[in-house]
Amino acid sequence: MRDRNGITIIDTGYVRPGLCAAYLVESGGRAALIDCGTATCAQTVLDAIDAAGVDRAAVDWLMVTHVHLDHAGAAGPLIRALPNAQLVVHPRGAPHMVDPTRLIAGAKAVYGEAMFERDHAGMLPVAEDRVVIAEDGHVVELAGRPLLCIDTPGHALHHYSVWDAATRSWFAGDTFGLSYREFDTSMGAFVVPTTSPVQFDPAQMHASIDTLLARAPESIRVAHYGEVDDCVRLGADLHEQVDAMVAIAREAHGEADRHARIVDGLTRLYTTRAQDHGIEHAPARVAEVLGGDIEINAMGLEVWLDRAAR
Repeated sequence: MRDRNGITIIDTGYVRPGLCAAYLVESGGRAALIDCGTATCAQTVLDAIDAAGVDRAAVDWLMVTHVHLDHAGAAGPLIRALPNAQLVVHPRGAPHMVDPTRLIAGAKAVYGEAMFERDHAGMLPVAEDRVVIAEDGHVVELAGRPLLCIDTPGHALHHYSVWDAATRSWFAGDTFGLSYREFDTSMGAFVVPTTSPVQFDPAQMHASIDTLLARAPESIRVAHYGEVDDCVRLGADLHEQVDAMVAIAREAHGEADRHARIVDGLTRLYTTRAQDHGIEHAPARVAEVLGGDIEINAMGLEVWLDRAAR
């Protein structure tokens, strides 16, 4: 549903409802799509654009906050279906959109062949002449509504976040963590950092969170999932958890069962925080909703440990 600011949240349908969002931003009869889900989600996203009453020819920009497949996998199919859209991508991510071979191979290594085919099959290259490189500070002009791209590494080196001055809000991709609506309570939103492979860096993540907070945003829209406010509290939660997650990883480093120890430590950390947040049946709910994220976070922490040890 389109909000009063011309922003429509699109559930891309990746894995389950309420997991992965794209955002359609409208201004002056033109539109930008921010993030787009996996290749298997392309038709769902197109149907949502149609349902919003936006002509596909009016979509001028497809902005991917980073090139992880749940954010950019559908770019190739969508660029073919949106005749006037240009792809706005971080300079580090652009080569992987033009030739996604290495991106596909990396995803298969993380998820396995079967899961890749189920959730990611159908990626297509984007023609180089339809790619716009978003250096730090790049401005996308959307019919008088500037969308500012700011470099925000930590989750990935190829990550930017989008500042929308019209709403004093960020589209933050994965920089501001995961915040699933199932975990909202009377205390507000619940947030968890995302440290997925292969470029997690805690110092960069801390700095990028501070970059977002420095503009005193009224809200932040995350890809997983939706709009959150109370940004100062959530930012403090993220800072605290990044440090706690790094401590868990360092304690497990060098142990034969390192992965299992990190998974157990993360599970206990998130469960305790969920209980403190007033989430009912916290152990079961954390396992159900965050189980996959815990595995991916543990893998990202391990890649970081091994890189730091070299």
